[in-house]
Amino acid sequence: MKKILLITLLFSFFFTKAQRYPEFKSVRSDEDYSFLVKDTATHNWYKSLKHTPLSKSGTTYISFGGDIRYQYFYVRNENWGDDPKDPDGYLLTRWLFHADAHFDKNFRAFVQVQSSTANGKESASPVDLNTLDLHQAFADYTAALNDKDKITFRLGRQELSYGSQRLVSVREGPNNRQAFDAAKIVIDKATLKADIFYSNYVVAKKDIFDDAFSHQRKLCGSYFTFNNFPMVKNLDLYYLGFRRKQAVFNDGEGIEIRHSIGARSWKKYTNGWRYDVEAVYQFGELSAKNITAWTASVNGGYQFKETRFKPEIGFKTEVISGDRKRGDNSIQTFNPLFPRGAYFGLASVIGPSNLIDVHPSVSLELHKNIVWVIDYDMFWRYSARDGIYAPNVAMIYPAGTSNALKIGRQLESEIVYQPNQYLYFRAEITWFQASDYLKSSGTGKDIIFTGITTQLKF
Repeated sequence: MKKILLITLLFSFFFTKAQRYPEFKSVRSDEDYSFLVKDTATHNWYKSLKHTPLSKSGTTYISFGGDIRYQYFYVRNENWGDDPKDPDGYLLTRWLFHADAHFDKNFRAFVQVQSSTANGKESASPVDLNTLDLHQAFADYTAALNDKDKITFRLGRQELSYGSQRLVSVREGPNNRQAFDAAKIVIDKATLKADIFYSNYVVAKKDIFDDAFSHQRKLCGSYFTFNNFPMVKNLDLYYLGFRRKQAVFNDGEGIEIRHSIGARSWKKYTNGWRYDVEAVYQFGELSAKNITAWTASVNGGYQFKETRFKPEIGFKTEVISGDRKRGDNSIQTFNPLFPRGAYFGLASVIGPSNLIDVHPSVSLELHKNIVWVIDYDMFWRYSARDGIYAPNVAMIYPAGTSNALKIGRQLESEIVYQPNQYLYFRAEITWFQASDYLKSSGTGKDIIFTGITTQLKF
C-alpha cells in the first residue's frame, strides 16, 4: 500500500507541471479535447495523453484520462452504536481509467474501467468494494441539425447525471460510482438541452468483471434544461419512470412502479446571491398500493466577496414525504431513486426519505486554494408512522418504536485544499447527536466520523 501511495505522489508531481486545460467534468465523458487539433505549438507528454492523433488531420484521435482516490475513515459508534466497534478505521481506494476515441465529428467510442477496494472494513458492500469491472463502454453517433445544433445517439454502459443529482447521480461520494446500460438521445441547442433515455441499472458485484446486465431496476425518462428562460434564467423540467422487482418500505413491499415529475430553477448572481429550488411529485403503485409522494427543497446563499475570507452564508431546507398511515391502500414514502450517496455529507448516515431537514452553513476562503466549510443539519421525520431510510432506500429503523419525530443533529466541519485542477485534498469531522427517535429505536449513541481524502485527476 505504501508503494502505491508513493507512485501516486510521483504522478501528482508530474501532473502539477502539466499545461493547464479546461476543468475536469463530473462525468468524464463530457470532456472535449478536440480544441487541441489546432494547437500545433504545444508539444509535451500531457498533450499527447489528452490528444493522440490517429489521422493526419487530427480529427480522428484518442484521449486518455483517469482518477485515483484514497480515503481513510474512522467511525465511532457506526450506525449509532448498532454495528460492531472498529478500533482502526478503514481505507477506501478507487481507480478509474478511460479511453475516449473520436472518429472525425460523427463517431465516438468511450471505455472506462473501475477498481474500488475497501481495506479494513468489515462486511463491505458493493458500494465500497468492486475489485475490477467495466464501468462504462458506449458508442456515439452525432449529427448536425444546423450550424449550431446537434443530435447524439448513444448506446451502451454509461453514467447518468441530471440537475442537482437529487434523483439521478454518478454517486461520486461513495467508493463505487454507478452506471446504467442505456440507450439515449441527446439534443443540444443554443438554449435547450434535451435527454431522452431508457436504461437498466448496473448492479455492482464484488468480483472481477461480473457486473452483468440486470433487469432488477429499470429507469427511463426525459430531462429538459432551458437556459435564458424568462424570469427564472435556468429551468429544468423532467419525467423519470422507475421499475424495481423487489422494493421494501415500512408499509409495503413488492414490485414498484413509480413515476416522478419534477421542476428545478437555479441561478448564481454576480452580486453574490445564488439559489436552487426544486420540487418533485411521484405517483404509481407498489403491489396493490397507490404511490403518492413528493419533495420540495430550497438551497440559497450569499457570498460577501469584498470581505476578508469571502464568507458565504448558506441555507438549505427540504421536506420529503413519508407514509401517513400503516395498513391502508396507499404509500407516501418518497423514493430518491439513484441519488448522490453522500447526500448529507460523506458520513451518509441517513437518506432523503420521510425527512424534514434544516441546514445552515458557513464557508470561508482561507487562501486562494483553501476553503473551510461548517455545516449544521437538523433532522426530523416527516411522518411518525414511517421509519427512516439509508441513502439507498434500505430501511434503517421502522415506525412503531416511538412517536418522536426528532431524529438528531449533525455538525460537520471540513477543509478542502485544491492546489490545481489535478489535485484535491479534504479533511473532515462529523458529529451526529442522536435524539429521541434513534434512542427509542436502537442503541442511540452519538456518531463521530472523521475522514481524509486525497484525489488525483488527469
